[in-house]
Amino acid sequence: MSPRLYLASTSRWRAALLGRLGLPFLQEAPRVAEDPRPGEAPASRALRLAGEKAGAVCARHPDAWVLGSDQVAECDGHILDKPGDSARCVAQLQLCSGRAARFHTAVTLRHAASGVTTEHVDCTTVRFRRLAPAEVARYVELEQPFDCAGGFRCEGLGIVLFESIESRDPTALVGLPLIWVAAALRQAGLDPLAPA
Repeated sequence: MSPRLYLASTSRWRAALLGRLGLPFLQEAPRVAEDPRPGEAPASRALRLAGEKAGAVCARHPDAWVLGSDQVAECDGHILDKPGDSARCVAQLQLCSGRAARFHTAVTLRHAASGVTTEHVDCTTVRFRRLAPAEVARYVELEQPFDCAGGFRCEGLGIVLFESIESRDPTALVGLPLIWVAAALRQAGLDPLAPA
């Protein structure tokens, strides 16, 4: 029997979060271009990409439930992508110093065979404290968060960069809002608390 649930992502962070629910699942790369569209709002971009990721994996596994997720971060109108290297990471964190950044985390749950699609966007506001250049450089050196939107890991040392985090779901900032995901999976008949 084929798996009932796929995570359309190769992210170890998202896999660890989904794993907390105790449901069996497989990860599969969605192979989707993540290019922004001109004038696209951050939340809209995240939702579009989450849907495209779920759709790509659904096309290969139409009888399974597929979760796609994407996160787009912004600060003062600037999109904070995965920095990729130290220089970009430092620049993004310096931009955020003393400011608020918003992280739009979108999720799509899709089942191709039944035509069911449900989607959600969580917005998390992170208020950064004023950061000295030496602090930013040291943080980047220690954690090397080059593959993280915004250039930090809140589940790691990145937490020391913040004044506050405002969110309906603390797991959204890491990349997968589990409160919504658990509810959507229950609706789909994949209840983490169902008797074995």
